[in-house]
Amino acid sequence: MQTFKNICTAAAFSLVLASCGNNNVKQPTDTLSSGNITISVDETYKPIIQQELKVFDSSFPEAHINVQYKPESECIKDFMNDSVKLILITRDLSAEEKKVLETRKVVPTSLAVAKDAVAVLVNNSSADSVLSMARLKGIVSGQYGADYTVVFDNQGSSTVRYMMDSIIPGQKLGTNVFAAKGNDSVIAYVARNPKAIGFVGVSYASDDSDPEGIAFIKDVKVAAIYNDNKKKEYQPYQAFIAPNDYLLTRNLYCIHKETYPGLATGFLNFLSKERGQLIFKQARLFPLRSNIIFREAEVNK
Repeated sequence: MQTFKNICTAAAFSLVLASCGNNNVKQPTDTLSSGNITISVDETYKPIIQQELKVFDSSFPEAHINVQYKPESECIKDFMNDSVKLILITRDLSAEEKKVLETRKVVPTSLAVAKDAVAVLVNNSSADSVLSMARLKGIVSGQYGADYTVVFDNQGSSTVRYMMDSIIPGQKLGTNVFAAKGNDSVIAYVARNPKAIGFVGVSYASDDSDPEGIAFIKDVKVAAIYNDNKKKEYQPYQAFIAPNDYLLTRNLYCIHKETYPGLATGFLNFLSKERGQLIFKQARLFPLRSNIIFREAEVNK
């Protein structure tokens, strides 16, 4: 009888310990459509993500997403030091970054939700309306003979990183390259300086007031890039961004680290579904998670 009592006492004590242990486990406080989280977003996409969140918030009033708009490099730092659950940037995590997360038993989820283009801006008085890739590389690296001033949005931006990785890999930016204070500042600088060339996300170069959805802003000229394989020049229109006919394209990735169906997952689901994809389309990016059909059209002159 005494042995039986001892067994019961031990079992009860174990249950109490288990109960205390469960109380110490941090339970998720957010769901797919409610709760509070903080995310970091490449500042290039601030106008677009503000529109995405406006629609998302109206659909899910109990969801509260605090957004930090930063240069891409800072977004990645936030993700790696665990200060945010989700980031929106123009590249996937590197193998080294994923390995670091793996040591912490973190498996990130990454999905390309849209394809963006880097628009090349020149002054309205410039004779340069078509640029070859070779000439563009020379201008950015400072090896081209003409006296061009190149301006980017931010020294830690995704656009600078893209140009260095994809356009001049292994080379340095020329001494003729400068950083402004955002995409709007790039446009203003190029508009004032005849010998300036600027680089911005295509949504900043697009005229939102155009009912046809194809016009570019009039403050500057948007240069075409000559495609050697196609023997033709292309401007950053969606029909040319999708098949990479326009050569300066990049994906927009949504990356999160949730292990449960929480608000980060819910926002990614929204961005990859019909309403979220439509907003990307209206912002002149090419939506990657929806079916779009291109048809040939003839223009009568």
